[in-house]
Amino acid sequence: MTTQSTEPTTADLDARRAARRYPDRPIVAVLAVVLRGEQALIVQRAQQPNAGRWGFPGGVLELGETVAEGAMRELAEETGIVAKPAGVLDVHDAITRDAEGRVQFHYLLIAVRGIWQSGEGEPADDAAACAWVTRADIVAGKYPTFPTLLPLLDRALKPAADAEPGHPAAPQ
Repeated sequence: MTTQSTEPTTADLDARRAARRYPDRPIVAVLAVVLRGEQALIVQRAQQPNAGRWGFPGGVLELGETVAEGAMRELAEETGIVAKPAGVLDVHDAITRDAEGRVQFHYLLIAVRGIWQSGEGEPADDAAACAWVTRADIVAGKYPTFPTLLPLLDRALKPAADAEPGHPAAPQ
């Protein structure tokens, strides 16, 4: 008897990425926003869209996963870091249009706060590099990031008790 590998092949991954271009509906994706003291973990994207840019670890939510499970899975796959999920920080639409105005990519990004448990961070999977950075590093332009990274980092640095009423990070 032979066993089938459950790991996707390169061809499988390429097909998945191609299917995300010009979608017929938004694609749900998750981000893991993990702090260790005043430092946040960011990764450099290895794949399109946005290869070379720095952002929070994340990827597409898989069928049957909760948002928290997906964010922590992506964190572990991309960096080897283990964190405990601690609630939703933000929800954001990331929409890219082509020259004709057609929607080329549409991701619904759900950012989950993660409480660091273990690991230093080693790039793997879709991450080309990873780094623990401060807010000052981002402001100084040391890492080319997504425009939404700094506001999301600021929200993560703000204690949950100080979050705006009605916001997902606010106590219920």
